[in-house]
Amino acid sequence: MSKLIIEELNSIVDKKLISFHVPGHKLGKIYDKLNYKNTLNKIYSMDTTEIPGTDNLHSPEGIIKESQERASEVFKSDKTYYLINGSTCGIQAAIMALCPPKSKIIANRDCHQSVINACILGDIDPVYINSEIDKNTNILKGINIYDAIKVIDSNLDAKAIILTYPTYYGMTYDLKRICDYAHSKDIVVIVDEAHGAHLGLSEELPKTALEQGADIVIQSTHKTLPSFTQSSMIHIQGDRVNEGRLVSILKIIESSSPSYILMASLEIAVDIYNKYGTKLMDELLNNINKLKNSFKENNNIEFYDTNDKTKIFISTINMGLIGYELETILREEYNIQVELSNYYGSLLICTIGNDSNDFKSLETALNEISEKYRANKSIEKIEYPNNIPVKKLTPREAFYKNKKSVKIYESIGKICGEYIIPYPPGISLTSPGEIITKEIIDYILFCKEKGMNVSGLKDSNLGQIQIIE
Repeated sequence: MSKLIIEELNSIVDKKLISFHVPGHKLGKIYDKLNYKNTLNKIYSMDTTEIPGTDNLHSPEGIIKESQERASEVFKSDKTYYLINGSTCGIQAAIMALCPPKSKIIANRDCHQSVINACILGDIDPVYINSEIDKNTNILKGINIYDAIKVIDSNLDAKAIILTYPTYYGMTYDLKRICDYAHSKDIVVIVDEAHGAHLGLSEELPKTALEQGADIVIQSTHKTLPSFTQSSMIHIQGDRVNEGRLVSILKIIESSSPSYILMASLEIAVDIYNKYGTKLMDELLNNINKLKNSFKENNNIEFYDTNDKTKIFISTINMGLIGYELETILREEYNIQVELSNYYGSLLICTIGNDSNDFKSLETALNEISEKYRANKSIEKIEYPNNIPVKKLTPREAFYKNKKSVKIYESIGKICGEYIIPYPPGISLTSPGEIITKEIIDYILFCKEKGMNVSGLKDSNLGQIQIIE
């Protein structure tokens, strides 16, 4: 018999699942540790709306205005706005505030799907910078500086450039150099810093996007800091952004009934960041270093060297496992949940909500797994399809075209009518309006068989795909 939502959530709480995934509060442990429990015990009673005293997110003059100003001060922006529709609405508002219909935006190819959705909504034409990939792990490493400069020089009519920094896997690059170059060409810089809200907490971490000169920065506060899922922030600095237009678009795409619970959780996250964040980050980085040092003599466990040290990618090749298998073993046998897996390993997102016991449990599990699965089989090589597909239509043109479903291998060479997105992390291999290649079809079918989830397709079994008629 299937469970209801509340039954499954209660089960996860009762099992005390060990979380190396988002959200950053880690099943609320950080709230208990820092004595926010009394406030949060009343959180359901705080579910209210715009009444006298509660202010209005879309026209703040009181408590919300003051709360956002405090967040701006803590995160060192000129202006900060709370987002209660996740970073998605911040990305879409930033893009549409800067890029009028029929204009052009430059984006890293491994951008989040919300970037392409914004191009559909705003009738904007995306131009892509290819992303670099580690072929031994299929980790997306970000963009090459010279590739970015080349695309900028070829598209000087672009209104903005949007970049993902850091990548989902915690990789970074010289963002400041790109910001400076884009600004020299009168191009505004938006940064999707969804996975970097915590970067300002330690000198051992990469510099923040604001420190490197970005004009608009969107952060998923809930991912790496302790706010509730779907709560995020958008930060602005400098005079290149039409703030009024940005606010107007936020009013259009955000709910007209914003959640006070989500806003309250953002305020709590800001408070924790400001009062305890640096100390907690020092403890976290120390726990991560201890974990990695404990496996220095273990050749079966290999940790990828990420720029953002709070991201841990465990390569499974030497154990003769694929990443999806490691994820399943950790969850079913050790009550540990990772963030995501790809073919070659598993990614763990560590935050200031994790404690030393989490890492002790992980160390025990990895020791036992590496002993049990010591190169039990060889791993077949698979290449990530990293070439940018040919674009025949803009995303918006493709969205409104008539479509038909065909058998998946019959779609090769045709114009895609939907998304092909391995999820997580939600990065599109093929978007509406692009030519479908055999390389991509082979990849998704192979990886789905091994355990990868693929979203964006009407047929989740991947038997058919929609193409433009």
